[in-house]
Amino acid sequence: MNFEGTYVAMVTPFTKDEEIDEEGFRSNINFLIDNGVNGLLAAGTTGESATLSHDEHKKVIEILIDEVDGRVETLAGAGSNSTKEAIDLVKFSEDAGADAALVITPYYNKPQQHGLIDHYQVISDASDIPIIAYNVPSRTGVNLDVDTIVELAKIDNVDAIKEASGSIDKISEIYKALSLEGLEEDFNILSGEDGLTLPIMALGGTGVISASANVDPRRMVLMVDSMLNEDYQRAQELHYEMINLIKALFVESNPVPAKTAMRIMGLPSGPLRQPLADMKDENVEILKKALKDSNLI
Repeated sequence: MNFEGTYVAMVTPFTKDEEIDEEGFRSNINFLIDNGVNGLLAAGTTGESATLSHDEHKKVIEILIDEVDGRVETLAGAGSNSTKEAIDLVKFSEDAGADAALVITPYYNKPQQHGLIDHYQVISDASDIPIIAYNVPSRTGVNLDVDTIVELAKIDNVDAIKEASGSIDKISEIYKALSLEGLEEDFNILSGEDGLTLPIMALGGTGVISASANVDPRRMVLMVDSMLNEDYQRAQELHYEMINLIKALFVESNPVPAKTAMRIMGLPSGPLRQPLADMKDENVEILKKALKDSNLI
């Protein structure tokens, strides 16, 4: 499967009682589709997957697939630090009708590189759904090496990587290594860091799985589309229009600022689940200024 364009790592809105706000989630889905996104991700890090029960995790995936109804691509967060549990989530996502599964590297237990290859191979063997590997070492404690990523690209169904290591040099190394193996057309590199999306795409990336697009989907879509259409000047203009907002949306742990911004904008978001806490007052002011400067409030 080819992954190209703007995908949104959606927040999970909660009611005041911290139950899933299904009506609000459906409303956010339609808001994002109306703003031209190519796909939506449920139950990722931005969706507070770490504090969703297994039943809730599966419920938000089902709601996403039902509400989207084929209008854009649906991605299901389906990773775990247990290979057996990841297989269960991937198979559930496949049976539910998701277009692809986002599978984060196992966290905390820090598997070896050959263990990571085996992890994705076993998941692929157990399902037919396209898989996007997710590399975010700041959260997981493990970093996929370039050679490991090339090996993942050779696995059936592993069709892309969401790369959030923060290294532009690594993007160059990944694309070069894929090219040497003739894999660059069959394996997509997606930005996992909103502020680096433009340079990642300039080096061969094909899009982004974005948290900030919950708040400003229109501009992110325009920037990514400009890059895909080789209108680099317009893409650069949009990058600089968004950069202060993107920084503000990561001034505290994601998705705290994103949910706060959505609440300020009147979009369904609801409370955060502990141990995440409300933003500090001084950071809320930074966020409000960025939203005002972006003409979002």
